Amino acid sequence: MKINFTKMHGIGNDYIYVNCMENELKDPSGASVAMSPRHFSVGADGLVMICRSDEADAKMRMFNADGSEGKMCGNAIRCVGKYLYDNGIVSKENISVETLSGIKYLTLHTEGGKVASVTVDMGLASFAPKDIPISKESEHVNEKLVVGDKEYFSTALSMGNPHNVIFLEEVASLDLEKTGSEFENHPMFPERVNTEFVKVINGQELEMRVWERGSGETWACGTGACAVVAAACKCGISPFNEPIKVRLIGGELSIVCKDGFRMMMTGPCEKSFDGVYEYEN
Repeated sequence: MKINFTKMHGIGNDYIYVNCMENELKDPSGASVAMSPRHFSVGADGLVMICRSDEADAKMRMFNADGSEGKMCGNAIRCVGKYLYDNGIVSKENISVETLSGIKYLTLHTEGGKVASVTVDMGLASFAPKDIPISKESEHVNEKLVVGDKEYFSTALSMGNPHNVIFLEEVASLDLEKTGSEFENHPMFPERVNTEFVKVINGQELEMRVWERGSGETWACGTGACAVVAAACKCGISPFNEPIKVRLIGGELSIVCKDGFRMMMTGPCEKSFDGVYEYEN
């Protein structure tokens, strides 16, 4: 079976994009596992199917490198918007994309007839335990959490997928391979968790590293950047209704946390190459 794909990334958070407007992949989970390994295959953080939708301009289904299906990815959805516009599937600059976290609304910013960056209404950040979910009945905001043999202060929230934000004095030297995995599988998070480790440069500039459940450390995470800014506003570190610069390994995102914790994300999206993969399932 030959799979035509496009490799794209949002500040280094790279996925394999497959046009499934006519025919969806029969085994997207298996395809993601086969195509994602770096050095041995295409190499990516996972695979994204771009499908027809009865409710929006298109539907996005994303699969992590381990084959698990994710609900939402902020960097990936920007690339979906670019794919739809650059390939003539949509001709307008305000579009909607269906995800497992609901319909997301995108504003496409074009240069020379191509999409260069996208603003995404990422919806509401929620600190409600049932929305994340976490195995406690009260909010977990700047509270102690023992992970491994260390104690951290963390804030748990949902951006349509579960996040746990930890503010530290330094993140560059962190052993994320060990620590990230411990957080991901902590018993407080029954569905596992994405974990963001954050250094506060100042109230309007944050530096982060992210461990994504099912993928490990990635160069960027859009929902994670939104979670970080929501947590920073919740904890009184950053202001509401102002753009906050979030520095990730792959680049920068601009996040605005509006009143009521509605999150707006703006960032670039780039195409790397097209290809054909011969998949044996």
